[in-house]
Amino acid sequence: MDQAAGLREITGRGGSPESKFKQIEGEGLQIDVPVPPVRVISVTSGKGGVGKTNVVANLAVALQQLGKQVLILDADLGLGNIDVLLGLHPPFTIQHVLTGEKRLHEVLVSGPAGITILPATSGVMELTQLTGSQRLSLLTELDALEEEFDALLIDTGAGISANVMYFNIAAQDKVVIANGEPTSLTDAYALIKVLHTRYQEMEFKVLVNGVKKAEEAEQVYRQLSTVAARFLGNPSLDYLGWIPFDPCVPKAVRRQQPVMHAFPQAPASDGFVRLAQTLWNDSRQAKLDGNIKFFWRRLLNL
Repeated sequence: MDQAAGLREITGRGGSPESKFKQIEGEGLQIDVPVPPVRVISVTSGKGGVGKTNVVANLAVALQQLGKQVLILDADLGLGNIDVLLGLHPPFTIQHVLTGEKRLHEVLVSGPAGITILPATSGVMELTQLTGSQRLSLLTELDALEEEFDALLIDTGAGISANVMYFNIAAQDKVVIANGEPTSLTDAYALIKVLHTRYQEMEFKVLVNGVKKAEEAEQVYRQLSTVAARFLGNPSLDYLGWIPFDPCVPKAVRRQQPVMHAFPQAPASDGFVRLAQTLWNDSRQAKLDGNIKFFWRRLLNL
C-alpha cells in the first residue's frame, strides 16, 4: 500500500467522491494530504430587521480571527447589501461569471480582516435557470476555491420564499436568527416549519440577537424550541447563544464597518467572538455536504 493510499484509509476519506487532497513534497517524498471540507453555513431569519447581515459580517471577522479563511455569499437576491454594510463597491457580481464575462477570482472582493465576498445582486436570479454548460463552468470555477477557504457563510434573504429555501437546504449548518419580538419568533418558527415539513431538514442552530440579558435570550430560545417540539415533533434546535443589544452596533453600521473593527471592546464584539468559537467548536462531525462543490452541485440541482 502506498503512503497516499494509507493516509486516505487512516482518515476514512478514501471512498468519498468529494474527497479533496493536495500534494506535499519534501525529502524525496510526495504524499497526498487531505484538505478539510469547507464548512457551509447559512445565516437566515423568518423576519427582516433582526440583524442577519450584520451577524454574517461580524461572524466572518470573528472566524478570521480564529485563523479561518472565510468566504461570504450574499444570497439576498435582488436586495443584497453586505457590500454596503462593509463599505465596499464591487464592480462585478456572480452574474458576470455566469455570462462568461469574468472568471470567479476576478469577481471576489476583499473585505475587512481578510474576509472575501462573492457579490450577488439581481443577476443571481439566473442561478435557478442555468444551462448545463453554465452549471459545469461555474462548478469548475468553484472547485478551485476548495483549498482556499475554511468556511462559506451564506447571507440569505428573510422569510420563506423559494430562494430562501433554496439556499438553506443546500447548506450544512442553518443558523436561524430571532430576537425578543413576537413577530420574530412567529416568523422564525414558520421558517423552521417549512424547512422541516417540506424539505425534511432536521437540525437547526438558534442565535438570539439584540437582547439585553442572557435570561431574555434563553427565554426566546425556550419559547421557539417548545413550540417546535410541540407542533413539529423531532427537529433539533441547538442554542448558539446571544448577541447583546449594544449602541455600538448602529454606530458601526453608520461607519460601514463591522462592530468588531470599529469597537473591538464592545459587548457585541465579545458576543461575536463567543459565537464564532461555539459554532466552530461544535463537537458533532461535519457532514459530507460540508464542502463547497457539493453545496453548489446541490444548489444548481445537477
